[in-house]
Amino acid sequence: MKKVGIIMGSDSDLPIVTKATDTLKALEIPFEVHVYSAHRTPVEARDFAVNARENGFGAIIAAAGMAAHLAGAIAANTTLPVIGIPCKSSNLDGIDALLSTVQMPTGIPVATVAINGGANAALLCAQILAVEDKELAAKLDAKRAADAAKVLEKDAAISASF
Repeated sequence: MKKVGIIMGSDSDLPIVTKATDTLKALEIPFEVHVYSAHRTPVEARDFAVNARENGFGAIIAAAGMAAHLAGAIAANTTLPVIGIPCKSSNLDGIDALLSTVQMPTGIPVATVAINGGANAALLCAQILAVEDKELAAKLDAKRAADAAKVLEKDAAISASF
Protein backbone atom coordinates (compact mmCIF):
# COMPACT_ATOMS: atom_id res chain seq x y z
CA MET A 1 0.00 0.00 0.00
CA LYS A 2 1.19 3.51 -0.76
CA LYS A 3 2.02 5.80 2.17
CA VAL A 4 0.53 9.18 2.97
CA GLY A 5 2.93 12.03 3.56
CA ILE A 6 1.83 14.58 6.13
CA ILE A 7 3.65 17.89 6.20
CA MET A 8 2.88 20.63 8.68
CA GLY A 9 4.26 24.12 8.46
CA SER A 10 4.81 24.37 12.21
CA ASP A 11 4.59 22.09 15.21
CA SER A 12 1.69 24.27 16.36
CA ASP A 13 -0.34 22.43 13.68
CA LEU A 14 0.17 19.09 15.46
CA PRO A 15 -3.30 18.96 17.12
CA ILE A 16 -4.89 19.17 13.67
CA VAL A 17 -2.42 16.70 12.15
CA THR A 18 -3.18 14.26 14.97
CA LYS A 19 -6.77 14.04 13.73
CA ALA A 20 -5.37 12.90 10.38
CA THR A 21 -2.89 10.43 11.86
CA ASP A 22 -5.54 8.90 14.12
CA THR A 23 -7.79 8.36 11.09
CA LEU A 24 -4.98 6.84 9.02
CA LYS A 25 -4.01 4.53 11.90
CA ALA A 26 -7.62 3.34 12.22
CA LEU A 27 -7.64 2.47 8.52
CA GLU A 28 -4.16 0.88 8.75
CA ILE A 29 -2.67 3.26 6.17
CA PRO A 30 1.07 3.87 6.56
CA PHE A 31 2.20 7.48 6.84
CA GLU A 32 5.09 9.77 7.68
CA VAL A 33 4.87 13.14 9.41
CA HIS A 34 7.30 16.03 8.92
CA VAL A 35 7.58 19.72 9.78
CA TYR A 36 8.64 21.71 6.71
CA SER A 37 7.86 25.35 6.14
CA ALA A 38 7.17 26.76 2.70
CA HIS A 39 9.03 29.89 3.82
CA ARG A 40 11.65 28.78 6.37
CA THR A 41 12.66 25.41 4.89
CA PRO A 42 11.71 25.67 1.21
CA VAL A 43 14.52 23.38 0.03
CA GLU A 44 13.48 20.55 2.37
CA ALA A 45 9.80 20.97 1.46
CA ARG A 46 10.66 20.88 -2.24
CA ASP A 47 12.92 17.86 -1.86
CA PHE A 48 10.18 15.95 -0.04
CA ALA A 49 7.66 16.73 -2.79
CA VAL A 50 10.01 16.01 -5.68
CA ASN A 51 10.95 12.61 -4.25
CA ALA A 52 7.58 11.62 -2.77
CA ARG A 53 6.44 9.28 -5.56
CA GLU A 54 9.82 7.54 -5.68
CA ASN A 55 9.69 7.18 -1.88
CA GLY A 56 6.39 5.27 -1.96
CA PHE A 57 3.85 7.98 -1.26
CA GLY A 58 0.43 7.98 -2.93
CA ALA A 59 -0.92 11.28 -1.56
CA ILE A 60 0.27 14.17 0.57
CA ILE A 61 -1.50 16.20 3.25
CA ALA A 62 -0.16 19.70 3.90
CA ALA A 63 -1.37 21.55 7.02
CA ALA A 64 -0.60 25.22 7.53
CA GLY A 65 -2.09 28.37 8.97
CA MET A 66 -1.92 32.07 8.24
CA ALA A 67 -0.38 32.58 4.76
CA ALA A 68 -0.68 28.80 4.25
CA HIS A 69 1.50 28.49 1.16
CA LEU A 70 2.69 25.00 2.12
CA ALA A 71 0.13 22.96 0.17
CA GLY A 72 0.72 25.01 -2.96
CA ALA A 73 4.49 24.78 -2.60
CA ILE A 74 4.24 20.99 -2.24
CA ALA A 75 1.80 20.70 -5.16
CA ALA A 76 4.09 22.77 -7.37
CA ASN A 77 6.75 20.09 -7.00
CA THR A 78 4.77 16.85 -7.44
CA THR A 79 1.92 15.44 -9.48
CA LEU A 80 0.72 13.35 -6.55
CA PRO A 81 -2.61 14.45 -5.06
CA VAL A 82 -2.11 17.14 -2.40
CA ILE A 83 -4.78 17.80 0.22
CA GLY A 84 -4.47 21.07 2.07
CA ILE A 85 -5.67 21.59 5.63
CA PRO A 86 -6.04 25.29 6.40
CA CYS A 87 -5.34 25.69 10.11
CA LYS A 88 -7.04 28.21 12.34
CA SER A 89 -4.76 30.78 13.91
CA SER A 90 -5.37 33.85 16.02
CA ASN A 91 -5.51 35.88 12.81
CA LEU A 92 -8.81 35.88 10.94
CA ASP A 93 -9.94 32.54 12.44
CA GLY A 94 -8.33 30.57 9.62
CA ILE A 95 -10.08 32.34 6.75
CA ASP A 96 -6.68 33.62 5.57
CA ALA A 97 -5.32 30.05 5.52
CA LEU A 98 -8.45 28.75 3.77
CA LEU A 99 -8.17 31.27 0.97
CA SER A 100 -4.42 30.75 0.59
CA THR A 101 -4.93 27.00 0.33
CA VAL A 102 -7.93 26.88 -1.96
CA GLN A 103 -7.03 29.68 -4.42
CA MET A 104 -4.47 27.84 -6.52
CA PRO A 105 -3.61 28.75 -10.10
CA THR A 106 -4.70 26.56 -12.99
CA GLY A 107 -2.38 23.60 -13.38
CA ILE A 108 -1.39 23.26 -9.70
CA PRO A 109 -4.45 21.82 -7.96
CA VAL A 110 -4.75 21.43 -4.21
CA ALA A 111 -7.78 19.67 -2.77
CA THR A 112 -8.81 21.62 0.31
CA VAL A 113 -10.78 20.47 3.34
CA ALA A 114 -12.43 22.55 6.03
CA ILE A 115 -10.47 24.70 8.44
CA ASN A 116 -8.86 22.27 10.93
CA GLY A 117 -10.28 19.36 8.90
CA GLY A 118 -7.56 16.81 9.66
CA ALA A 119 -9.84 13.76 9.72
CA ASN A 120 -11.41 14.62 6.37
CA ALA A 121 -7.98 15.14 4.81
CA ALA A 122 -7.02 11.62 5.88
CA LEU A 123 -10.32 10.20 4.62
CA LEU A 124 -9.82 11.89 1.25
CA CYS A 125 -6.34 10.34 1.02
CA ALA A 126 -7.87 6.96 1.89
CA GLN A 127 -10.49 7.35 -0.84
CA ILE A 128 -7.78 8.21 -3.38
CA LEU A 129 -5.69 5.19 -2.38
CA ALA A 130 -8.80 2.95 -2.33
CA VAL A 131 -9.31 3.45 -6.07
CA GLU A 132 -6.68 0.72 -6.55
CA ASP A 133 -7.08 -1.11 -3.21
CA LYS A 134 -10.26 -3.17 -2.68
CA GLU A 135 -9.36 -4.01 0.92
CA LEU A 136 -9.06 -0.33 1.81
CA ALA A 137 -12.30 0.41 -0.05
CA ALA A 138 -14.04 -2.20 2.12
CA LYS A 139 -12.66 -0.54 5.27
CA LEU A 140 -14.04 2.80 4.10
CA ASP A 141 -17.44 1.21 3.39
CA ALA A 142 -17.44 -0.33 6.88
CA LYS A 143 -16.53 3.01 8.46
CA ARG A 144 -19.38 4.75 6.63
CA ALA A 145 -21.82 2.06 7.79
CA ALA A 146 -20.59 2.32 11.40
CA ASP A 147 -20.87 6.11 11.31
CA ALA A 148 -24.44 5.84 9.97
CA ALA A 149 -25.34 3.31 12.68
CA LYS A 150 -24.14 5.74 15.39
CA VAL A 151 -26.35 8.50 14.00
CA LEU A 152 -29.36 6.17 13.86
CA GLU A 153 -28.75 5.10 17.48
CA LYS A 154 -28.78 8.75 18.52
CA ASP A 155 -31.93 9.31 16.47
CA ALA A 156 -33.67 6.42 18.21
CA ALA A 157 -32.65 7.71 21.64
CA ILE A 158 -33.85 11.25 20.91
CA SER A 159 -37.09 10.04 19.29
CA ALA A 160 -37.82 7.80 22.29
CA SER A 161 -37.42 10.74 24.66
CA PHE A 162 -40.30 12.60 23.01
